[in-house]
Amino acid sequence: MSVAFTKEESAETASETLLPDRPISAHQNLVTAAGLKALEAQLKQAQEAYDLAQKIEDVNERRRESALPLRDIRYFAARLRTAQVVPDPTASDAVSFGSTVTFKRNDGRVQTYRIVGEDEADPKQGMISFVSPIARLLMGKAIGDVIVSAGQDIEIVAIA
Repeated sequence: MSVAFTKEESAETASETLLPDRPISAHQNLVTAAGLKALEAQLKQAQEAYDLAQKIEDVNERRRESALPLRDIRYFAARLRTAQVVPDPTASDAVSFGSTVTFKRNDGRVQTYRIVGEDEADPKQGMISFVSPIARLLMGKAIGDVIVSAGQDIEIVAIA
């Protein structure tokens, strides 16, 4: 429909309210139980933001304020539909999805990360995606195994 028949200020205003969808990974949507709860909470938060924006009287402002929550609703709903909850590992003999792995680099740094789903990954919080390069190298390895990444030796020192 042309903007000539709406109460919008201009075609430019209408186009700025249409945000492209957030990209969805082609990888399996594996999540931990905590990751599933986080997706549910993010969807709820987006729905609440959208509902709040719908109360704005000015049509242009309402559309601007609704654009981001609406895009997030589509994204989180799709991620929840495809989520595959992976139970926490029961053994710590090899690195797997959900494992917390500590490794030592040959420069002396010791790092600990939990391997989680893409949406819950946050390296600053010690969580990396199972599709990240380092996680893919660590998967299936045991304590004492040494792998080479970017010219550095990485030795696995603990798995929890």
